[in-house]
Amino acid sequence: MEIAGRVTADATVKTVNGDKEVVNFSIAINDSYKPKGSSEYKDVVTYIRCAYWLSANRAKVLKKGAVVQVIGRIGMDVYNNMDGQAVGSLTFHTNDFKVLAFAKKAEEAERAAIDLTVQGQNTAAPEDDLPF
Repeated sequence: MEIAGRVTADATVKTVNGDKEVVNFSIAINDSYKPKGSSEYKDVVTYIRCAYWLSANRAKVLKKGAVVQVIGRIGMDVYNNMDGQAVGSLTFHTNDFKVLAFAKKAEEAERAAIDLTVQGQNTAAPEDDLPF
């Protein structure tokens, strides 16, 4: 299953059983529809909790505002709440994800770092390129 949406908050990494790490994040999917008999569209936002177990290092690109495509499966978690009632929630178990658009702050910082690197490389000519 593939779903695309916008990351709602920076991803968090949690250690489970002392050795496994899980990246938790959620995405928002915007949709709209036109109710029967209405001339205006109604906006609907669906929030999906995601869990990624394969590499905690990839959490650094999952920043609030980034647009991602997640690939995986939906799982259901069932538990008893504090009142003793059985409740459930859905989690998208992510096998892989692609960042379609980086969050603005992260993208600007990345561009600035690249610009500094390029500027640093252009200030000194390599010794092999000397004309004499």
